[in-house]
Amino acid sequence: MPAAASAVRIDGRVRVGGGGPLFVIAGPCVLDGARPALALARHAKTVCAKLGLPYIFKASFDKANRSSIGSFRGPGLKKGLAILGEIKAELGVPVLSDVHEASQVGPAAAVCDILQIPAFLCRQTDLLLAAARTGRAVNVKKGQFLSPREMANAVDKIRSAGNDRILLTERGTTFGYNNLVVDMRAIPIMKSLGVPVVIDASHAVQMPGGRGAASGGEREFIPVIARAAVAAGADGVFLEVHENPDKARSDRFNSLKIGDLEGILRSLVRIRSAL
Repeated sequence: MPAAASAVRIDGRVRVGGGGPLFVIAGPCVLDGARPALALARHAKTVCAKLGLPYIFKASFDKANRSSIGSFRGPGLKKGLAILGEIKAELGVPVLSDVHEASQVGPAAAVCDILQIPAFLCRQTDLLLAAARTGRAVNVKKGQFLSPREMANAVDKIRSAGNDRILLTERGTTFGYNNLVVDMRAIPIMKSLGVPVVIDASHAVQMPGGRGAASGGEREFIPVIARAAVAAGADGVFLEVHENPDKARSDRFNSLKIGDLEGILRSLVRIRSAL
């Protein structure tokens, strides 16, 4: 049996892992204005509170790894962090965002409770160490090109900087061209490293580059992946949500409609309880 994942304190209110309740990381792929982001965060917080689930708002201030040069990247570092700070202050929820280079880490750590390392960058030693040295919780997404056991190296890098506030996120493995597959063995394997493990059920159904200049996806399978991962022992679930996914400026094909969030989370709570 895998070792129990250590609990990670995100901020003064939220603690995840360690056998606690399923936690939820949810929000739009990329920030597209303060109003819609705040509305999404408020709705998700209400749903999670009703179900007794710790909630963390996520959104990117800059998506540096979009498919094409014409893809929307977000409001940028300064404006994006201002929006995240407003959501944090208004709703009292922890916030998470990606960092793509070491120069972003300091400003992001001043606002964000969790610094997220994108899957494509999970082996970037300098980025991992810079994030670790802030003392903030660090969520590392498993690269689509790595086995779950190789994530021990990312964990070791962060711990070498004196930071044990680590989460790992499964988001699928490259399976031929424009497709991903999720091996549920990854959940217990990464949990054996003693860290909480999250399932990114949204990016797991992405079809990278599947539309040429953009990625495709099959959002109808988000609940399937989420349920299977929770049954396999995932400590948390990562969901990209949008008021109208078909109009989202990033990841429209693998984003969940915000109105469907409560129903999916209720099913996950039942599975978690059955374990």
